Amino acid sequence: MNLVVAVFPDRIRAEAVSVAMEKEGAADARVSIFGKGYLSVEGLGQLDPKQKTRRRVLLMATWLMPFGFFAGLTFSLLVNLDTFAWAGPIGNHVVGGLLGAVSGGMGAFFSAGGFTLVGDSEDAFSYRANLEEGKYLVVVRGSDDATTKAALILRQFQPETLRVYDADGTI
Repeated sequence: MNLVVAVFPDRIRAEAVSVAMEKEGAADARVSIFGKGYLSVEGLGQLDPKQKTRRRVLLMATWLMPFGFFAGLTFSLLVNLDTFAWAGPIGNHVVGGLLGAVSGGMGAFFSAGGFTLVGDSEDAFSYRANLEEGKYLVVVRGSDDATTKAALILRQFQPETLRVYDADGTI
């Protein structure tokens, strides 16, 4: 499900957008308005684009870390490494497995787009600040076609900002 977020300076334009969406027949898109008299700031948690990335990193880590542990343990056993003599013969192989698990965690982070979690995307915070200034957010959720059509309608009303997020949380 894709997401389109537009910021409007007043309630009149936000309501006009909602009416225009209904007239254009964007029935498969869900339109929500945030602001005074509508949905509150607490609902903004769902606008965090980093949420899906976090879930994807955790999902990948659940299978990559155990795989990395067994790969590190197997490698250590096959080559009979004695890198960590302080750990003893069995502990040496366990440390090799733990290093493999760390490598699996790093692989999950990098392959699932973990860098976007580190970046300074502060969209949810800026949306919250807009609401506190008395502005209104129009949020449209729907399929690719529905959000594309919604973005075209929203642009006609000249929002202050307009962001389109695809299903994986990227802009």
